[in-house]
Amino acid sequence: MAKTREALMYSAYFAPRGMVRMTEMGRMIAARHLSPFDRLIGIVGEAGSGKSMLVKGMFPGLEMTNDDNGVNVRPLPILSVGEGGFFSPHTYHLDMRFETAFTPIPELADAVMNALGLGKRVVVEHFEMLEPFIPVKAELLIGVGEEIIVTRPTIFGPESQEVADIVFRSIKYRKMAHTAEDLVERMLWKRYRENFHHGDVRHGFILGFDQKPEVDIPEIEEYVHRKIRENVPVSYVDDEHIRFGEKLHHCTGPRMHVRYTGEIENFRMVPEVEYDSLSEQYLMVGLVGDASPLDYHHLNHVKLD
Repeated sequence: MAKTREALMYSAYFAPRGMVRMTEMGRMIAARHLSPFDRLIGIVGEAGSGKSMLVKGMFPGLEMTNDDNGVNVRPLPILSVGEGGFFSPHTYHLDMRFETAFTPIPELADAVMNALGLGKRVVVEHFEMLEPFIPVKAELLIGVGEEIIVTRPTIFGPESQEVADIVFRSIKYRKMAHTAEDLVERMLWKRYRENFHHGDVRHGFILGFDQKPEVDIPEIEEYVHRKIRENVPVSYVDDEHIRFGEKLHHCTGPRMHVRYTGEIENFRMVPEVEYDSLSEQYLMVGLVGDASPLDYHHLNHVKLD
């Protein structure tokens, strides 16, 4: 009987900041898109984009061979797949960019094909590095940039490198937006101190409030512009903090920032706080990058040919 495949061209989701939100996104993607029969899962995206947290959300309990803290498993389990007999794992994780420092790609490719032949599932980060060396495509391919792209490749595409090129180009907007968002948070911290919710919009960010905030948006905008002009260095501290220069700042997505505030391009804020009846919140929106209209109803515009 011929195998059938889901007719999925692609789905796109905003890539959230923070470990909790990214893990929850992984859980949702698994529920919507992952089949029990999927064996080869490809993940593409820059280091620090949240790929590992997405994988942890999709596959709770999976042994990650190299996580964002630099903890790695040795020897690499997939190189001895099957030796544990009945008790060998069902799902294996592989970070190509990390593992190629220790093992040649052809050897990793052989290990992946051997695992698939034994009925195992393999989750491969930086899949674009592996794909040219194996005769099969990923059954589920996920790219992480400003957006998370989910697709089921066929002989007609897309190739993993195509998805990688898209997410590599777009990740800069996510870095700029998250850095600008943290600068706005610094202005709000004393008065509102975490009394807001994070959301996403194309090339920007959303802060949602249960009660309408008393804020001076032009003042906030000018503060961020001043910090951009000062070109303050932005550095990772730990999983919950970054530094703006010498100033410590709480952040749940500390790896997703530009290196200097001067790298934030074309920052501006939507001039009004608007009530959203769907979320029952008052929304404050900041934007970066290209000059999209400052109109709530056109920020997530879709181009239809």
